[in-house]
Amino acid sequence: MQAQVEDPAQEIRRLQRCINDLVSLLALPAVWSGYEPQQIVRVLLDGLLHMLNLNFVYARVKNPVGSGSLEILRVADSWKLRMPPHQLSERLMEWLGTDGEKSLPASGNRFADEDLGIFPVPLGVHGEMGMMVVGSDRADFPGQSESLLLSVAANQASIGLREAGLLREQKRIADELDRRVAERTAELAAANAELGRSEQRWRSVFENSAVGVALTDLNGRFIATNPVYQKMLGYTEDELQQLTFLDITHEDSLEQNRNLVGELLDAKRQQFQIEKQYRRKDGQPVWVRNNVSVVPGTERVPRFLMALSEDITQRKLSAEALSKARSELARVAEITSLGVLTASIAHEVNQPLSGVVTNASTCLRMLSADPPNLDGARETARRTIRDGNRASDVISRLRKLYSKKEPSLESLDLNEATREVIALSLSDLQRSDIVLRCEFAEDLPSIVGDRIQLQQVILNLLRNATDAMSTVTDRPREMLIETERGGEDQIRLSVRDSGIGFAPQAADKIFEPFFTTKNDGMGIGLSTSRSIIEAHQGRLWATANAGYGSTFSFAIPCVLESSSEGKTLVGGTDPTEDAA
Repeated sequence: MQAQVEDPAQEIRRLQRCINDLVSLLALPAVWSGYEPQQIVRVLLDGLLHMLNLNFVYARVKNPVGSGSLEILRVADSWKLRMPPHQLSERLMEWLGTDGEKSLPASGNRFADEDLGIFPVPLGVHGEMGMMVVGSDRADFPGQSESLLLSVAANQASIGLREAGLLREQKRIADELDRRVAERTAELAAANAELGRSEQRWRSVFENSAVGVALTDLNGRFIATNPVYQKMLGYTEDELQQLTFLDITHEDSLEQNRNLVGELLDAKRQQFQIEKQYRRKDGQPVWVRNNVSVVPGTERVPRFLMALSEDITQRKLSAEALSKARSELARVAEITSLGVLTASIAHEVNQPLSGVVTNASTCLRMLSADPPNLDGARETARRTIRDGNRASDVISRLRKLYSKKEPSLESLDLNEATREVIALSLSDLQRSDIVLRCEFAEDLPSIVGDRIQLQQVILNLLRNATDAMSTVTDRPREMLIETERGGEDQIRLSVRDSGIGFAPQAADKIFEPFFTTKNDGMGIGLSTSRSIIEAHQGRLWATANAGYGSTFSFAIPCVLESSSEGKTLVGGTDPTEDAA
């Protein structure tokens, strides 16, 4: 009823003042644009203090650009505060608590020895940005218009603080990008530290650089290239400006190159290095090593890609020639070994066979004599049988070596045997830029096996893993050799690589004799290795890794106990059993 008899003119003036105050609050973001959070809060509190004729206004705000909180108190000059401002601030902090969730005293309660209306205003949807507290000694505080103004002020402050945090983070990112660009530019301008400050000096370095330099837009179209780059590809600069770097990239490198540039533009990378093939204007391939990065632009200058290109064709050809020479040397070694083996077999077999022929001829002469020399013939026949058995023994030993018969066994430490193989292969691994990691299980039980044959298997697995990583350039070449218990009765050894892996359809064929995925392979390594492992009552298998490469593993029985009669081989036969 009182609202109906209120002076309309006074109500109009109150509404106009409220509208003016709202306009002033809505204009605040334009005022504090670019301000730090502390400046934003101060401007807001000073405005509210005078706009709403408050006794005090206090804010505690979570710092959006750092740790901790910002606390600011503003007290009206006309209010005779009976306690120092810092005590008032501490009193308010006690009510708010460390997380701002404690309730404040109700409006009209006695506060600081004064009858004050206390009104809390959260900053953010749920007060996640902090809390603002205003106090007034007016009995009707806060009214509807004052509550509205405080709500609008809190919203504007929340927006401003968020924008200040975003602006600070954007500035930090921009500063970081500028720093990285400056570092990159400094590397390019090692001969001239002032390159970035002078376009003329930069152009001098650009034109006279010993490596190819190319600038492209974000679509890959050439903007500028230096003479080394043009000579390397056989194009003029005008011709290159009609092309993109993908137009001259060899098809084998296209997909990898696209993916890396996409990650660069999506800010997943700051820069990348790639070895790839370009096609020259005359159609000839050229190998290059590219270091590519993004240079941040401005409002007038768009971003562009900067690539440093080094011609490594001769290095690649030399590496291929060296690899070919090593392969040929390995082939010669294989042929030589095969020749030695053949000569040894021929010698071992020919001796008893020659004896058989000689004794058989002698026996015939003795039987043809008149009278026949039966005793001599019998003795000669026995010598013939002896020499025949000698030849049979040679063949049996060869069959035993290349069949599933048990080898000559001894008790040995698999970890120790593996370390000996690694020591022999370490220089080859280092030349191939392979990072080797070993994880050997401790306190492994002994195994019973032929040390040389098992080391041949391990060496073959190491060489296969090395070959599988020889063409890898986009990730580290890593090899893991691991030993572990394979249950209670077996020991397992695994060789894991990050190479090219093998196709699923080849999984069942890679252990077949003469099947190979190598251009210069004979296809007998894995077949022989499986035969050796199976001769030890074990199993050899391969699995594809979840990421890159593959893992080759074998498991063989271990020795659990020993006695005066020999060791007990778990999972297989007694090693003392006749292998024939």
